[in-house]
Amino acid sequence: MNSLPSEIENENQLDELISQPSEKIIELMSGIDGDFLFLGIAGKIGPSLAIMAKRASELAGVEKRFIGVSRFNSVEARSKLENDGIETIAGDLMDTGFLNKLPKVKNVFFLAGMKFGSEENPALTWAVNVYLPALVAETFCKSRIVAYSTGCVYNLVSIGSGGSRETDNPGPVGEYAQSCLGRERMFEYGSAKYKTPVAIIRLNYSVEMRYGVLVDIATKVWQRKPVDLSMGYFNAIWQGDANEMVLRSLDFCSSPAKIINVTGKEILSVKEIATEFGNQFGIKPEFVGTESETALLNNSEMAFGLFGRPKIPVEKMIQWTAGWIPRGNRLLNKPTHFETRDGKY
Repeated sequence: MNSLPSEIENENQLDELISQPSEKIIELMSGIDGDFLFLGIAGKIGPSLAIMAKRASELAGVEKRFIGVSRFNSVEARSKLENDGIETIAGDLMDTGFLNKLPKVKNVFFLAGMKFGSEENPALTWAVNVYLPALVAETFCKSRIVAYSTGCVYNLVSIGSGGSRETDNPGPVGEYAQSCLGRERMFEYGSAKYKTPVAIIRLNYSVEMRYGVLVDIATKVWQRKPVDLSMGYFNAIWQGDANEMVLRSLDFCSSPAKIINVTGKEILSVKEIATEFGNQFGIKPEFVGTESETALLNNSEMAFGLFGRPKIPVEKMIQWTAGWIPRGNRLLNKPTHFETRDGKY
């Protein structure tokens, strides 16, 4: 990666940075066969993931199709993807007729899911997070599938544990986390039944300047609102680093499905991060709640062994976020609710 900027001033600069492919991604595109399909591309992660793959393909000098599928409620978001060379198909993935008509490409990324509002509409939550993955696992049984999951499928663990590992037994709390484990089971079932190569990504949490735990904390400090310490510790990884790991996981898809934790290398303190943002803003943070001895934490040592460690340090992410918020730059206004301990989103 080129030398890192001291600040990220606008969305164009941010989008360029989080979709910048590394030499490893370019090598991947040089050697991997088939086109790419991104199901549920219009969320927080999909655009930069697809564009990174597209840029890497161009730099590798290989021709591939990159197709993004979503309902596309935003015409602007769809147009931006198309301008960046991503083909788009609009439709409802829950419509089996629509799903069956999608191109049967070699490489499929599953990004669809429902989190917020899951307590109010549990039936829809289970349909999106479990029934849809079952349909996708069957429809694309001859593809490689990389499916996003979440660290929420784990139990809360002690701070000194270093975080949950892939070999730990799941212990999902609440309808959302339980349905996410159901999503994993459907892809595992499809992988076993059809010998489909699958990788399941337990992400916890990716961040950039428009959303993520760092933005949640920084916004509270900037607006002089209390920062909740109930979930006193967390993991975070730069979105661009997460994108690289997820794309490179294509090389590790297998049957049975391979589970990979993707997050940063540190266990971060909410109080310490808020205090640092306060120092940057010249504001004394307010706190509510009490730090617990347990938190929702992932250990990504296996991923680091496969892909190397994240390139963007936490200090740089804090610096960029602290510069972004006071400018009044756009936020996605999609809080992570990382402080939730009872699984009710």
